[in-house]
Formats: sequence, C-alpha cells, structure tokens
Amino acid sequence: MDPFGELLVGVAVAIGIVGAIIQLYPGSIIVLAAVAVWGVVTGGAVGWTVVVVATLAVVLAGVAKYLLAGRYLTGAGVPGRTMVVGAALGVVGFFVVPVVGLPLGFVLGVYLAETGRRRNHADAWRATVVAMKATGLTILIELAGALVATGAWVVGLLLT
Repeated sequence: MDPFGELLVGVAVAIGIVGAIIQLYPGSIIVLAAVAVWGVVTGGAVGWTVVVVATLAVVLAGVAKYLLAGRYLTGAGVPGRTMVVGAALGVVGFFVVPVVGLPLGFVLGVYLAETGRRRNHADAWRATVVAMKATGLTILIELAGALVATGAWVVGLLLT
C-alpha cells in the first residue's frame, strides 16, 4: 500500500479509537475495517496475519464486554429491562441535548426504571451507579480490543 493509503488507514483507525471511547458509533468495527483493508491490500503472510489478529481481538472484546457487563449487572441485581430503559432514554437524550444527552439520558433512564422497580431512591441510585460502572467496563473492553487491533496493524506496518 502506498503512503497515502496508509495515512488514510491511520486516520480511520484514529476515528475508530475515538468511537470506542465515546460510544457514539461502532469504533472497534471501524478499526477492524480499516486494518482489514490494509491487510487485504498489503497481502502476504504479514497482511493476513494482521487481519486475523485484529479480527480475533475485536470479536473477543465484543463477546467479553457483553458477558462481563451482564454478569456484573446480574450480580448487583440490575435487570436487563432497566438497561433497555436507560438505553432508550439515552437515545432520546442524544437528540434532545447535543453532546451530553446520551450519558445523561442513560443515567436518568436507569434511575427512573430502578426507582419505579425498587420504590427506594437510595437503592435506585446504587443500581444506577452499578449500571454506570458496567458501561465503563464495556468501554474499556472495547477500547482494549481496538487497541490490540491497532497494535497488530502498527507491527504489520513495521514489518512491511
């Protein structure tokens, strides 16, 4: 791949890493797509090895984030329907309040759902904090997968 193409892949990877952090678009998928394009165009053992490593990293991170966050939430007694309400209000918040509406809507949704379910503000707030920690855990796991994929690409660049 020529240097301009590698620069474009690097920009896409950077955009993907930002997405893995802010969770407004599928960041790790963007990283994987950019790295896969580079690997296919580069070809050979290095290119295809990078594609395989990047794919494994992103897929394993994707599975791990749901399993670990689900286990964390279940262990704390927060049901899945609470997270659905939080996600729904997060989407509404995203359109109502630019930039900060998504996290505000999510927190408000979880708090309201748990207040209705538990009938106790202190318990509802504890569940909300657990939901926020689980969300932070998923962000860290997705970011780790994206960074491993990025690392594989950088190593591939150095080897070609």
